[in-house]
Amino acid sequence: MSKPDDFLKFTRQTAPRQQVEERLAHYREIYLDIAEEELLNQASRCMECGVPFCHNFGCPLGNLTPECNELVSQGRWREALAFLHSTNNFPEITGRVCPAICETACALAVNDEAVAIRQTELAIVEKGFQKGWIVPFLPKVNTGKKIAVIGSGPAGLAAAQQLRRVGHEVTVFEKADRPGGILRYGIPDFKLEKWVLDRRLEQMRAEGVWFEVNCEAGVDMSATFLLKRFDAICICIGAWEPRDLPIPGRELDGIHFAMDYLIQQNQRNAGKNIPDEISISAKGKQVIIVGGGDTGNDCLGTALRQGAASVTQMEILPCPPEGENPTTPWPLWPQILRTSSSHEEGGERLWSVCTTSFNGSDGKVQGLNVVKVEWGSPDENGNRDMKILEGSDFELRADLVLLSMGFVHPVHPGLLESLGLAFDKRSNVAVDSEMMTSLPGVFAAGDAATGASLVVRAIAAGRYLAYQVDRYLMGESMLPALPPI
Repeated sequence: MSKPDDFLKFTRQTAPRQQVEERLAHYREIYLDIAEEELLNQASRCMECGVPFCHNFGCPLGNLTPECNELVSQGRWREALAFLHSTNNFPEITGRVCPAICETACALAVNDEAVAIRQTELAIVEKGFQKGWIVPFLPKVNTGKKIAVIGSGPAGLAAAQQLRRVGHEVTVFEKADRPGGILRYGIPDFKLEKWVLDRRLEQMRAEGVWFEVNCEAGVDMSATFLLKRFDAICICIGAWEPRDLPIPGRELDGIHFAMDYLIQQNQRNAGKNIPDEISISAKGKQVIIVGGGDTGNDCLGTALRQGAASVTQMEILPCPPEGENPTTPWPLWPQILRTSSSHEEGGERLWSVCTTSFNGSDGKVQGLNVVKVEWGSPDENGNRDMKILEGSDFELRADLVLLSMGFVHPVHPGLLESLGLAFDKRSNVAVDSEMMTSLPGVFAAGDAATGASLVVRAIAAGRYLAYQVDRYLMGESMLPALPPI
């Protein structure tokens, strides 16, 4: 770095958030602007480590973080943008929704606050759009090869853009009415406004990527047609099969999967009318969210914006420690207590509790019967025994219950079953080291092949998938060949 001691001069500063009262009145993004001078100072905190763990350990994309920080600290934004785009197709998305595992691997985080890497990444790409530096990248040749990408989430979009840029004809099939997958209808607008996604989709269309929406592969269009029409098929359908809670009372009205709830609100924000008979709303209700992960946090922020009377988020695992956790030392992702922007806005959190049954009246849910649990010490494989504490049972009132316990695997009926693909032991699509499924010419990547994970890992998987598909069709590939971590 040009000023290698700046990490001693400047403390970590990130963009402030709107006041809670203000942001609960809308579904727009909640972060305020930060001065450019401060952005340069924050980038200059990078220490130019001998071994940059942020790059080669913390980032699934292998982002060139020290180089980007150095360039930004000197005001060389356009060069920084070129470095950033060399590894990441959608930094304006990861800069908003990635948990920044690169920052926990930052060497400065050993005994200080990490460099604000994600903030710098977002600033670079937004400067690029502002200045008009981000334009369509047109292929120099057309190979004549036709590729179908099934699913338009982060893995599918990354694969499609990479494959089109080397000259293949790419068609993306999306079962929803608009492309984007989880980015469109899973992530709330207060974390990712959809104009951000649409702006990048317009670039992809200008590059020649074709989008077919309202078309579910394997249902509206047969697997046989796909195999005959395309030289390669890329399955990037995500892992949308939710984990259920099959206990007494599960059939009561008012119990819904989290994603059904979140999708509806994003559809409303996009102007779609949701009929009353299928509408899921938290307005005026006592809401219980079963699950303490990111999807549950998204439900919390959404329920508060809808005007819930109360919101309680339950987690079966114990509350993690604050600050540091010796079981996950640097540079590992630390298992510590985190407070999201949604937690700042309200609600209550319960730990080490397990739901045993739902109760209700006239077919509608009215509450949950809950017990406290105790966890033993982890064994050599990290597994712990759970014990129910006798006499600890209690009841929680609820008019609306949202099940947010994760996802088990991709949806099997439809395309996957009609193709006759093999699955791994976790019921994900089985792939080899070259991302090929059990059917030649059919590839899979992202959550469909690994199970539910992060957007940044899906983008990395999509990029690696594009390299393998290009090599399969052409015998070699000039695309980056970095496997996701």
